[in-house]
Formats: sequence, structure tokens, C-alpha cells
Amino acid sequence: MIHIDQKTHTTKDGKTAIVLAPSGRLDITTAWQFRLKLQECISKLSPHVVVNLGQVNFIDSSGLTSLVAGMRDADKVKGSFRICNVHPEAKLVFEVTMMDSVFEIFETEEEALEGVPRDIAS
Repeated sequence: MIHIDQKTHTTKDGKTAIVLAPSGRLDITTAWQFRLKLQECISKLSPHVVVNLGQVNFIDSSGLTSLVAGMRDADKVKGSFRICNVHPEAKLVFEVTMMDSVFEIFETEEEALEGVPRDIAS
């Protein structure tokens, strides 16, 4: 089982964003639960999701896959998918796999919630 904190945030322009903060390991044994949670949030609550990875000290390819799937789900419904506060030990995985250029990654939750979407062209 993976523990996932969930909270709702209303942005300045009145959009609802869901902040999900899983804790522990995001790996082959837990990624599917996280994937389902993302799917449920995006389909039922809000297309705008922020994933706070501050409490995730280990992520493997299945964990990354669940994040990619969440990003695709959000894209399909014209939402946004942002990652913030990546744990130092998990950051390496993003860098090695070049996933740090795929996701919108912010330092803090506040920046992710208020952040202007990165210009894709840059």
C-alpha cells in the first residue's frame, strides 16, 4: 500500500487543482495504486494535478510510467500536470531518464500551483 495525501487548492483564477503527495516508494508494487488515484482525480475532481514528491525517496520505471500516464490523462482533458519538490534521491532518476525535460517540475508546491505553464517552445 502507498499512502497518498490529497488536498484541493483553488488557484487565483478560480481553477481547482488537486495536490497529491504520495509517500514512501513509487515502484512496481505501488505505482498501479498511484496510477488509479491519478486517473480518479483527473476524471472526477479536476484536470489540474500537482504531484508533490517530497516524501517519495525511491522511484523506478513503473513509478515514472504512472506519472507519464497521469500527464497524458490530464493532457487529454486540457488539464495540467505538474511535479514539485522532488526528493533528492528520486531526482537522479528523472535526470538519468531525461524525464526532467518531459514534466513540468517546480521546486515548491506553491510555485507549482501558481506557476505559469512553461512555454513548450523554450
